[in-house]
Amino acid sequence: MLALVAAACDDSGEAAPSGSPTAAAPSAHGGVPTAVNVYAAAGPGMLSDAVRGHRELVYVPNTNSNDVYVIDPKTYKVVNKFYGGPEPQHVVPSHDLRTLYVASDEVPTGGLVPIDPRTGKSGKLINVQDVYNLYFTPDGKQAIVVAEAYKRLDFYDPTTWRRTKSLNFPECAGINHMDFSADLKTMLVSCEFANRMIVLDGASHKKVRQFDLDVSSHGMPQDVRLTPNGQHFLVADMHANGVYVFDAAATKRTGFIPTGNGTHGIYFSRDGARAFISNRGEGSITVLDTNTLKPITKWQLPGGGSPDMGGVSADGAVLWLSGRYDNEVYAISTKDGRLLARIPVGDGPHGLTVWPQPGRYSLGHTGNIR
Repeated sequence: MLALVAAACDDSGEAAPSGSPTAAAPSAHGGVPTAVNVYAAAGPGMLSDAVRGHRELVYVPNTNSNDVYVIDPKTYKVVNKFYGGPEPQHVVPSHDLRTLYVASDEVPTGGLVPIDPRTGKSGKLINVQDVYNLYFTPDGKQAIVVAEAYKRLDFYDPTTWRRTKSLNFPECAGINHMDFSADLKTMLVSCEFANRMIVLDGASHKKVRQFDLDVSSHGMPQDVRLTPNGQHFLVADMHANGVYVFDAAATKRTGFIPTGNGTHGIYFSRDGARAFISNRGEGSITVLDTNTLKPITKWQLPGGGSPDMGGVSADGAVLWLSGRYDNEVYAISTKDGRLLARIPVGDGPHGLTVWPQPGRYSLGHTGNIR
């Protein structure tokens, strides 16, 4: 597979989207490409009109210093810094890609800090309770606030930020990350402090089943992502040191892939052929073949580090990750894993976002865009 990836690479180092499938027409749920690649509309450079004119910047929320550092990806220099609310966790693109939100989850004073991506400037804090993470229903009509401290999913009108409903999941301590199946009928949600996953109906959002994880008795499931071919959910587990695999509708667990100490984030190459999996505890990134689910290689950060969360540049050439325990950000070549830059930032960098991103709409987190 490594040879195939190398053969298909363009000059940027990103595999070219040869014969990229055309996105299917939007479904009643809001639209998803149902061809070979779920992320077909988010290929290299496929920027929509919604993001034209947006500044090319990397936004880094620093959980402990309560600020957001802004990096110019061309110079690898910090060009701005602003208040991110108390305990900012992630920077999340809105469903329509026109606003970025800093999710600030300190209780009771947190909320959302909007960012205008045309200017890179922040706005006033919006009072929303316990925003650890933020997602959107596929039709964009509801924002889903992951209220981790309360074991809840809170649903809001994303224009007024008034809460419309709350769902309690007492069995899901540390409710954390999620993703949707290719047909949007299923949601798989991680429970970080309960060592389990819960499955929700994509329309009613009611729980339909749960999975108690068993590779580690003290597991901590983190990032959840659907593979580009739509056939598997991947779940990074920080204490199991690898990735759980579930089937396309999250009806059964089908495998486990050891990747490295402190497995945390999952990101895909622009052609969908590879997954970049950050191993926070050992300073490495495991590169996974998304079709065979076999590891291709592992990139070790020179001098170590704590790669956490981030995203891939619009052209697919650079993987950006926060260094959670080292107060730095890493820019890594997706061609060969070479460290391009190590950039000092604030205290406790977490869910950074690279902007702008290709795609039609955002399902949330740091750039789950289809």
